[in-house]
Amino acid sequence: MPLEIAVEKKKLKNPPLELHYLGDRVLRQPAKRISKVDEEIRNLVCEMLQTMYSNDGIGLAAPQVGVHKQLIVIDCEPENAANPPLVLINPTIKQFSRELCVAQEGCLSIPAVYLDVKRPQVIEISYKDEHGHPKTLKAGDLLGRCIQHEIDHLNGVVFVDRVENSLALAQELAKQGFSYQAVKSIV
Repeated sequence: MPLEIAVEKKKLKNPPLELHYLGDRVLRQPAKRISKVDEEIRNLVCEMLQTMYSNDGIGLAAPQVGVHKQLIVIDCEPENAANPPLVLINPTIKQFSRELCVAQEGCLSIPAVYLDVKRPQVIEISYKDEHGHPKTLKAGDLLGRCIQHEIDHLNGVVFVDRVENSLALAQELAKQGFSYQAVKSIV
């Protein structure tokens, strides 16, 4: 079934949801599984997509807008109207590739900070779509990285926690007015 959630890929002056930023405790709380995929969840998906597009993002996890649910929206081609966004409910990574790759990441919750992060090159996940149907997906490249980044949010992890170069991290955070104390390193 195609995505029935019709959201125009455009910036809104007043997006429906408010983003939370590094240092906000809400980003560190693990999200709860969604037991029922209903109209309320689909409405949340619409609002999350509108908020993501309005902030020039390609991925957004519910905790970033203060909602403690295991829900992620992703669109690696926000300028392509024909490419539908991906909705991941209760996503679980089933497999990681042994190959790792380093690439630059950014985050709507840490604006203007871009740093290298090492992650598995390919992952396989299971999740439910916006209709509640179980799905699996194998993803690499930008999509695979984006999914891993957003799943981290569901577990209270922010990408800066995975940055190995602590000097560059401290400099970039300071430049943008974020506190290095907000980082909970896991590397």
